[in-house]
Amino acid sequence: MLIVGLTGSIGTGKSTTAALFRQCGTPVFDADKCVHHLYDGLALEVLGKRFPEALVGERIDRNILAGIVRDKPAALKELEAIVHPLVYRRRDEFLAAHRHAGAHAVLLDIPLLFETGASRSVDLIIVVSAPMALQRQRVLARPGMTEQKFDSLAKAQLPDEEKRKQAHFTILTEHGLEYADRQVNLFQKAMSQIDPF
Repeated sequence: MLIVGLTGSIGTGKSTTAALFRQCGTPVFDADKCVHHLYDGLALEVLGKRFPEALVGERIDRNILAGIVRDKPAALKELEAIVHPLVYRRRDEFLAAHRHAGAHAVLLDIPLLFETGASRSVDLIIVVSAPMALQRQRVLARPGMTEQKFDSLAKAQLPDEEKRKQAHFTILTEHGLEYADRQVNLFQKAMSQIDPF
């Protein structure tokens, strides 16, 4: 089974690109969505004890939690030590299920693919890319986003240029959805010709 890693800096259109692959029939593991489910499930109790300020009723408020760990490397490391092993377990369950089902290829949608070292566990890497000015414009249009939050998030990620240097394939999203969709379809065709490792 071919394991493809999909990544991209904030505001590049990575989630939309992952959805295009899903529409083509490729199984997609969404690491961000997995984390959000963990915040409300398996990780809720331990996160509530370690970061009680982020516990609102029976759930972890992701915005409050992000504010707590922003620019605090030690707190961020503690959060990652709690959440990452649980994400890896879910990812491994996803891979095992699709390998058992005979899938030719799967896509791992991981925003911090390079930063967490997850790039070493995939066969091919796709980077979704867009100019920084467009990234900023897209992200600042999100509810509750500020220039400071955007700069902090962007700083925590490997720069787009560095990601593209390590990619096997780059999908450009600055020319709109139709253009991105054509690139996804081209990659899907190329992927179907590759014998799984």
